[in-house]
Amino acid sequence: MTLDKGFWGPGDPVGQSIFGGTFGWPLLVARATAVERNIATLATYAERHGLAFAPHGKTTMSPTLFQAQLAAGAWGITVATAQQARVCREHGVPRVLVANQILDPAALAWVAAQTDAGFEIYFQVDSLEGVAAAAATTGVRPLPVLVEIGYAGGRTGCRSESAARAVANAVAASPRLTLAGVTGYEGGLPDQPAVAAFLDLLRTAAVELADLLPPSVIVSAGGSAWFDVVAARLPGDWLPGHQVVPVLRSGAYVTHDDGYYREHTPFNRVHGEGVLDAALELWAQVISTPEPGLAIAGVGKRDAPFDEGLPVPRAIHRSGSAVPADGLRVTRLMDQHAFLTVDGADVAPGDLVRFGISHPCTAFDKWRAIPLVDDSYVVVDVLRTYF
Repeated sequence: MTLDKGFWGPGDPVGQSIFGGTFGWPLLVARATAVERNIATLATYAERHGLAFAPHGKTTMSPTLFQAQLAAGAWGITVATAQQARVCREHGVPRVLVANQILDPAALAWVAAQTDAGFEIYFQVDSLEGVAAAAATTGVRPLPVLVEIGYAGGRTGCRSESAARAVANAVAASPRLTLAGVTGYEGGLPDQPAVAAFLDLLRTAAVELADLLPPSVIVSAGGSAWFDVVAARLPGDWLPGHQVVPVLRSGAYVTHDDGYYREHTPFNRVHGEGVLDAALELWAQVISTPEPGLAIAGVGKRDAPFDEGLPVPRAIHRSGSAVPADGLRVTRLMDQHAFLTVDGADVAPGDLVRFGISHPCTAFDKWRAIPLVDDSYVVVDVLRTYF
């Protein structure tokens, strides 16, 4: 790990304090107690609402966290690509849902081979071309697929009942495929009524395709911003002659954040159902205070997510003590520099600033190794990521 970003010492980092010289700056850490609480919170929420939970692994791509989520009762792990499914397979995940289309022949051949070997893997189809590509594979066991339902202006997914029926009929006609259910993604919709209407559309699609569906039907949806609406709409005995397996796919909850998801978590709406804690902290050094009102920290776009908000200064650390970062605000990021306005804060070169982040899905991919720390900032494990 000595060449991984943030790591200096050649020895085992476990048991070392992040302030002890074994680590350098910038450094992204995950607080173990917050991660553990978040995993338990959403596992309990899903169980309480009758949801099978397949947390989206593309958030972290950390097999250590996958195993913790499975140990807490997860039905499986969701991924976005066949490559991510390979990582899951190599690290012992027993069931994977690929929330995307797979059209590449090499990837489909791998899926077919792993299915024949007993790996449980599902993926989506939304076109006759996608069905034909999957049906062209060779193997013994049919590949389970989900018809994806979409909406105008969204990303993938059938845009009409007739399109969904045509895709489902093509799946049913192929001996290489089996229709396992329907799926959709509501995260791009603007508000709760639109999300509820889309989930009702997903249910309607399942009803309309019931003659082609198996006795146990997967109906899947859910990012991290509307899982309360998924919980209200998908579980239950609403598909006559079939058992519905409602699969929730939230992913960002595992570390939450201090920005986008702090504002958009459903727990802001459904009080008493749970609380999520920001688990990721980005530590960086002030490297310059070149003029009044301006500080430059040694952290940038290569280290911090910036697509859903800039890092949030939380505290200033100097000589073993910490004070709130009142008066500090990140206004701009360059590749390796952060511009901070200074309004009354006492900062000097060499100070450490502890930042919260916004949008964990684009934080993990910037770090190959992330120390998992206890509340005293002693490393208890190192999370490896595979992007």
